[in-house]
Amino acid sequence: MRSTVITQGVTVTARCAECDGVLMLDIGQFVERGRLCWGTEGYCLSCPVAWCDQDSGDVTPEEIRRALLTQHGPARLRLTDPEARMVPVLRALREVYGLSLPRARVLANELRATGLVGTFVEMELLASRLRHLAVGVTVDMESPTE
Repeated sequence: MRSTVITQGVTVTARCAECDGVLMLDIGQFVERGRLCWGTEGYCLSCPVAWCDQDSGDVTPEEIRRALLTQHGPARLRLTDPEARMVPVLRALREVYGLSLPRARVLANELRATGLVGTFVEMELLASRLRHLAVGVTVDMESPTE
């Protein structure tokens, strides 16, 4: 599997809990070594508050996903061949997201019917694994919703 950098980020502001100043938040999601990762960096424009958090796992925290989906819109992963074999699809879903077989079957059926929707990074990570298993897929960006 070739190494491709897949990343998406957004900058948002909030109120600093320490001084009530403007808090700048850089929020991102990325793939590192075939693993879904995310991070948040924050710093206050008025006081010394600053931090950097990074983590990985099967599911990104909802506030990070929401910020990315709001700013960039969702991505839709579709099979290019609706009659694609489901064994490699199930395998990819289980490997990428750590799903049980019944949950993977539900998502495989959704992928076959209407496609899967998520952040660009989430869909590209799964697309990369599916392509590695010789399953043809496309990822299309949809318009952000306000």
